[in-house]
Amino acid sequence: MPFVVLLAILGLFVGSFLGVLVDRIPKNKPFLLGHSRCDFCKKELRWYELIPVLSFIIQSGKCRNCEKPLSIFYPAIELTTGILFAFTYWLTIYYLQSTTYNLIFYLFIISNLIVVFFTDLKYGIIPNKIVFPAVCVTVLWLIVNHQPLVINHLLTAIGASLFLILISAVYYFVRKKESMGGGDIKFAFLMGIILGFPNIVIAFYIAFLTGAFYSLILILWGRLKLKDAIPFGPFLVLGTFITLYLGEKILSLVSRWLNF
Repeated sequence: MPFVVLLAILGLFVGSFLGVLVDRIPKNKPFLLGHSRCDFCKKELRWYELIPVLSFIIQSGKCRNCEKPLSIFYPAIELTTGILFAFTYWLTIYYLQSTTYNLIFYLFIISNLIVVFFTDLKYGIIPNKIVFPAVCVTVLWLIVNHQPLVINHLLTAIGASLFLILISAVYYFVRKKESMGGGDIKFAFLMGIILGFPNIVIAFYIAFLTGAFYSLILILWGRLKLKDAIPFGPFLVLGTFITLYLGEKILSLVSRWLNF
């Protein structure tokens, strides 16, 4: 179990880097070079101001120089990554008794999903620089480890993208407005590559259900109008996360229920 703690700590630092990706990729800024700076006063941050989560707490969520409130996105990304890294280690190694190689792959995919979630949530963008490498790595992983599943996952990916294109076309025909962005459609392809069939059905169901529930809450709360749109990427990511972890369990429960 001590390794779980170490991996959670590693996840916090990886999350700090993912926060840089979330902030810089949509702005076409280099993310491997350059120093982190305050969003307001542009002062270069020292190393002790970049300790994941801890620096935010010590500084009371404010810049040490200008005392403007810091974005909650950064500690949220760091905490999310740390928790998911630890949970993935426990699930992959202890529960599924899988290999370290598979663990590394899942941590890579989770990191990509976290960036997609927060980038679309904050900027309304799903970056190609995140989706395309994840697709390539997943295809390679399938070829090396699960070759019989390659065709299934590729066809599922194509079908998932076509499904969202169809929904977008029908919505546009009815309401003369765009519903799904190109980023959602490309991300659906990644979902299909990762999950395959029939898991993709569960992921879409969760995404549409949670998206509709969230929208309904905002409408009842007066924060959203019926004509307004919300980013759909975070809900696609949520569906992918849940299905990646619990897809087999959900399928088993559904199969038992159908048998009754």
